Amino acid sequence: MQEVMFLLTYELKKAPGLPLYEDLYRNIRGDILSGRLAAGEKLPSKRTLCANLKVSKITVETAYNQLLSEGYIRSEEKVGYFVEAVERMTVPPVKPTVTEAAQDDTIDLTANGPVRFPFSIWSRLQREVMLDMGERLLLPLHNQGLPQLRQAIADHLAQFRGMQVDGENILIGAGTDFLYNLLIQLLGRDKIYGVEDPGYGKISSIYAAAGARHLGLAMDEQGVLPQLLEQVQVLHISPSHHFPTGIVMPLSRRQALLNWAKQGQDRYIIEDDYDSEFRFAAHPMPAMQSLDTAGRVIYMNTFSKTLAPSIRISYMVLPPALMEQFRRQLGFYSCTVPSFEQYTLARFLDRGYFGKHLNRMRKFYKSRRDRVLTALNGCSFREKLTVLEENAGLHFLLRVDMPMEDEELTDWCNREGFRVQTLSSYYQSAVPAEARRQLVINYSGLSDEDLERLESHLSKM
Repeated sequence: MQEVMFLLTYELKKAPGLPLYEDLYRNIRGDILSGRLAAGEKLPSKRTLCANLKVSKITVETAYNQLLSEGYIRSEEKVGYFVEAVERMTVPPVKPTVTEAAQDDTIDLTANGPVRFPFSIWSRLQREVMLDMGERLLLPLHNQGLPQLRQAIADHLAQFRGMQVDGENILIGAGTDFLYNLLIQLLGRDKIYGVEDPGYGKISSIYAAAGARHLGLAMDEQGVLPQLLEQVQVLHISPSHHFPTGIVMPLSRRQALLNWAKQGQDRYIIEDDYDSEFRFAAHPMPAMQSLDTAGRVIYMNTFSKTLAPSIRISYMVLPPALMEQFRRQLGFYSCTVPSFEQYTLARFLDRGYFGKHLNRMRKFYKSRRDRVLTALNGCSFREKLTVLEENAGLHFLLRVDMPMEDEELTDWCNREGFRVQTLSSYYQSAVPAEARRQLVINYSGLSDEDLERLESHLSKM
C-alpha cells in the first residue's frame, strides 16, 4: 500500500500561542473527518513527512501521537501509521446571525478590547519554564499560589503602588469573580455589602448570586457618601479609578472611610484597584491599603485587564489576621491557576517586562484616546459635547447637550452607527438629573479600522 503523501502537503502556519504540531494535527484530523483520508490508508513515515513539509521530526511525532491518542489513527509496529475508521463529519461554514449581520457596521463604544499582548516575550518565557521546570510543573501547588509569583507581585506593588506587602498574605485565584466568592465565604453571607451606585453591575450580581445582601450607596464627586456607611459592614469600592464615572477618591474621603472601618470589629473595605494602571495625567494615588493601620483593607487586582482577558490570574492581599482566618476556615481550597502560567508570570514580573508593557500600553491608549477626542472635536455639533474625566483610564464620559431623554439619545446614536451606553444605565437607584444625557465612551475595544471609520463618520456629521 502506498503512502498518501499527496494528501499530506499542507501549508503550515504557526499562529501566536499555537505550536506548529497543532496545525499539522488539525489538518490531518480534518482530512480524516472529511473522508479525504480513507480508513485503512497508510500515512507517510515520520521521516518522509518531515522532508515533505520541511518541519522537525518532533513536530510530526507530536502530531501523530495526538492523533493516535484520540483514536484517529493506529500504529502497527515496524509497519507504520494507518487511518482508523471514524464517522465522517462535514462542518458547515459558520454564518452570522441576523443580529450579528445587522451590527457589522456598527462602531461599538461599549466593549473592552484585548490589549496588545507581548506574544514573543511570553512564549519565550514559557519555553524557559518548560525546560527549567520539567516534571516539577506537575506537582501540587500551595493553595495560596506559587510563592515565587506572590513575591513578584509583592515587589511589583512596592515599586508601582507604594505598598509594603508580605507575599505570605497574597492569595492568587482564577479571576476576581472567584476571589469575590471566597471573600463572601470568609466574611460571611450575613454581612451587608455596600457597593457604589452607580457602579459595575456584575459585582452586585455576584453578591446576589452568593446569597449575600448588598446595598447600592450613593456617591458625590469624591466617592461614596460616608454618612451612608452605617447601613453596611463591608464596603466594596474602586477609589483609584471608579467605573463608570472615572472619579478618583481624594485623600480626605479615603481617611473618612478608613476611620469608619476602624470603628467596628467586623467592618472591612474591599479595595478593587480596577484599571488604576491606565491613568494618563498623573501617577495613580497611593492605594488605600498603604494607608490602612488597622488591618481593615482587602486589596484586589487582576492581570486580565493589563495583559489579556484570557489570562485569568487575579490576586488579593488580605490583612494578616484575615489571612490566618482564611487558612483555618478555607485552607482546603486548591489554587485555581495552573502552575505553568504562574511560573511564566513570575518571570515576566521579575525581569521588568510587565512594567515596560504597561508603559507601552499607556502610550498606545493615550494616542487612541486623543484620536477619539480629536474626532469628536471635528464634528459639526461639537459645541453640544463636553468631555469629562478624559484622563481616567480606558473610557471617558461625554455629556450631550441635546433635548433628548437617555433612551432617545441611545436610539439616535444607534441609528447613526454607534453603539453606546448611558451613565444612567449603571444606577441601581433613581438617576439624578446631572447624570442624564451622559455617555460612557469606551475606546479600548476599537480596532484600527473602527477608529478610522469613527473619524470619517464624525467628520461628516
